Formats: sequence, C-alpha cells, structure tokens
Amino acid sequence: MIFLDVGCGEGYISIKAAREYLSKGVVYAVDSHVGSIMSLEDYIQEYDIKNIISIESDIINVSDIDEESIDVVLMVNVFHGFKASGEMDEVIEILKKLIKSGGRIVIVDFKAIEMSMGPPVEIRSSPEELENLFLNHGLKRSHLNENIGNENSHYLIIFEKE
Repeated sequence: MIFLDVGCGEGYISIKAAREYLSKGVVYAVDSHVGSIMSLEDYIQEYDIKNIISIESDIINVSDIDEESIDVVLMVNVFHGFKASGEMDEVIEILKKLIKSGGRIVIVDFKAIEMSMGPPVEIRSSPEELENLFLNHGLKRSHLNENIGNENSHYLIIFEKE
C-alpha cells in the first residue's frame, strides 16, 4: 500500500503508519514547513526507517509522487487551510490525479461550528460542503463519522475515486 500524509507536521501519523501498518508499503510524508520535515528526517535516520519518503513541499507543488500511485491520502486538520487560501478545487484535482482507481482521500477536520479550539469558523467546512465539492470533481463519499476527537470537535469523511 502507498500512503500519503498531507500536512504531516513532524510525522507522528506517518511514523505510526510506516512502523505499525505498512511495513511493506511506502509512506509519503509531505509538509511545507522545513522545520517539521527536518524533525521527521532526523527521526527517520535515528531509527533507520526505510519506508517513509519525506517531501518538503505544499501539495500543490509536489512533484516527487507519480500519478495514480497512491492508495490512501490522509489530511488531519489540514483541509481548512485550503479553504482559507482559496485552493480547495486545485488541491482536490491534484489528489484525484495522485490516487489510484479505488483510492481514498481521508479528511479529519474541525466541525464548522464555534468552539474554543481550532481555526476560525469561517474557514471550516461542513461534511456536506465537502461532499458537494468532491462530487463536483467526480469523487464520491464512502464514509462519514461526524463525531470524533476531543468533545466530538471533529469529523472524518472519506472520498473514493471510482
């Protein structure tokens, strides 16, 4: 399996996926913050992890991943940033090109309601908004859990390429 962690930060999820779930797979860990990628690289070298490929880039400019090569894309607390920057449609098209037929895009993000944590509510999207947006790009929703995280602050939605 080929896994893509978009906005991986220091790689907590990438490391866990590579070590515990994808020992024979590959994890691409992508983040635009050089400090985060440097921390991940240090960890990869210190613990001799062979199946993580770290990439310092935003997803729009990533060039080191082949089209139709990814089984699963994961974005945790990332997608709202694309709404803030006005790049949602562009990002969806890029992800659609990267995933295989039957591939999935998994988004975990803050609910579009006021709460004491997270980004401003105006850059959050509801699951319904995302479903309509992804459907416009030919990707269908295959799963929705509207209550995850601390105090049910997040939702998880999965889209699939047919």
